[in-house]
Amino acid sequence: MQPWIAWARRLQATAQTGLTYAKDPYDIERYEEMRELAAEIAAHGSSAELALVRELFAHDTGHTTPKVDVRAAVFQGNAILLVQERSDGRWTLPGGWANPGDTPAFAAEREVLEESGYEVRATRLAMLLNRDKHDHPPILWSVYKLFFLCEVTGGAPKTSYETTGVGFFPADDLPELSLTRITPAQIARLFEHARHPEWPTDFD
Repeated sequence: MQPWIAWARRLQATAQTGLTYAKDPYDIERYEEMRELAAEIAAHGSSAELALVRELFAHDTGHTTPKVDVRAAVFQGNAILLVQERSDGRWTLPGGWANPGDTPAFAAEREVLEESGYEVRATRLAMLLNRDKHDHPPILWSVYKLFFLCEVTGGAPKTSYETTGVGFFPADDLPELSLTRITPAQIARLFEHARHPEWPTDFD
């Protein structure tokens, strides 16, 4: 991870948490200045518009915690279900941010239905990973990634406003992956988990 990302994250997290609990107007002012500095670092490092970064940071409130990304590994024989992302044209496991109120398993099942048209049932949590430790391109947020093994219970392939393709792929013939969402090593590990249902959950 590039140093400026870590600096921006730490400053933003401290500012956000401080603004949550601070009562003194001078402390509030200092935390707002800290958040502005974090936004300036993030905008400079990423070449993004400062106004856009300010808006992203302003939407996060409350005590700072990692975001939760759920992914579903759905197998059909020796092939895994992937969807093609409309945003970058590359392929990934169905999934996305968990919504407040969802159980993790339901979030994974919902994402599969919305993005692929298949109805599934989550059967096992295979991996719970810190995104920063697994060769994804860096982003401004700290993220935990939950990978569920799922089985098809119904439905049919269908694209969505987020996806332009749906298909099952064998391990030796994967399409170009959306690396911000999934890595080849993670998919390889999920094939191993599918072959070894007795394995415990991978974590960290």
